[in-house]
Amino acid sequence: MATKEEFRICQTTGLRVYKSAENLIKANAVVAVVFLLVGGLFGLMVALTRWKAIHLLPADWFYLALTAHGINLLIVWIIFFEMAVLYFASAVILGCRLATPRWAWTAFALMLVGAIITNIAVLQGGSSVMFTSYVPLKADPSFYVGIILFAVGALIATFVFFGTLVVAKQEKTYEGSVPLVTFGATVAAIIAVFTIATGAIILIPTFLWSIGYINHIDTLMYRTVWWAFGHSSQQINVAAHISIWYLISAVVLGAKPLSEKVSRGAFLLYILFLQLASAHHLLVDPGISSEWKIFNTSYAIYLAVLGSMIHGMTVPGSIEAAQRAKGYTNGLFEWLRKCPWGNPAFSGMFISLILFGFLGGISGVVMGVEQINLIIHNTIYVPGHFHATVVAGTTLAFMAVTYLLVPLIFQRELILPGWAKVQPYIFGLGVTGISL
Repeated sequence: MATKEEFRICQTTGLRVYKSAENLIKANAVVAVVFLLVGGLFGLMVALTRWKAIHLLPADWFYLALTAHGINLLIVWIIFFEMAVLYFASAVILGCRLATPRWAWTAFALMLVGAIITNIAVLQGGSSVMFTSYVPLKADPSFYVGIILFAVGALIATFVFFGTLVVAKQEKTYEGSVPLVTFGATVAAIIAVFTIATGAIILIPTFLWSIGYINHIDTLMYRTVWWAFGHSSQQINVAAHISIWYLISAVVLGAKPLSEKVSRGAFLLYILFLQLASAHHLLVDPGISSEWKIFNTSYAIYLAVLGSMIHGMTVPGSIEAAQRAKGYTNGLFEWLRKCPWGNPAFSGMFISLILFGFLGGISGVVMGVEQINLIIHNTIYVPGHFHATVVAGTTLAFMAVTYLLVPLIFQRELILPGWAKVQPYIFGLGVTGISL
């Protein structure tokens, strides 16, 4: 069993923070933010190129920038930060030592090396195949090697998370079921295993194809398997950022879910049905039966949406209950007016919830309707949808929790606190414009 000297006690929350977990959270979070900056700069180049009055980049550089933007923001930034979230949700929230820190550092190194290799391959100009890297577009072999190394590292980190849950159980650092935040992170980790496995199934053969060892990759097969990886990677985001909604609500306001059983059931719906949402990328593909497409878009997808609707109602409901318990009971919305809107952790979380639910959720359901999908897919509507989910939902939630992690994990005060107060509003306004 870990000794007391291996932990420090957070003076604000009372949580025990194990040194190895703390260092790994710092490393993953900092590297994540660096790649957020890199991907954001490429995104700015893309936007300035699409702005006809400026038209910054020529065609070849445009697709290079678009590829780098997608890889760094849809994969690298988010998954690095999610590894930090997994370590926090296990070792810190459960107050236990981290399982196999050496393997966790190995995972970090593989992810970092893989991300750098892929970025170099893109910047060299021979791998402008965009985020999806559809065959027959062929990237430099190092492009696939980098992604595979990154995925292996993420898989190792995920198993370190599972191992830490076992450590906490054996050392009895908690009683009963794991906290809801840890439960949500576990759901994210389970989806991550599925995601990485499907990525390996398609990217390893594609790498062999890129070096000439395999003569042919079937295009339809590639798209079908790739979207099991590509879209499911975004479902990790959903489970992770919703866990963060619950975390921030609890830390800032002391809010508790109205029914933990219902919230846990909603998370389980993600495991069972959310991966099926990837079908809206495949509705025009001839190799998939119409019966399966209709079942997916008319029935199965709504069970995944039901999970998000439950969370979208439960989090504000728990906040209302906590606020009313403090005496904010005048009228229908005094509880809402009296929320700490000047706290960037809270405001970022709440804006993330609203934008993800209304912009991301509604646009996703619309895109899942087969008849409408035939009209809007492969149009600018699709980037609008995933910016509303991945940027407005996940990225803003991760930014919000960073305002909690800086004093808790880094033990530092925020610089420019006045800027921090307005940052979620500015970011939320900007991403709303992008999505619409």
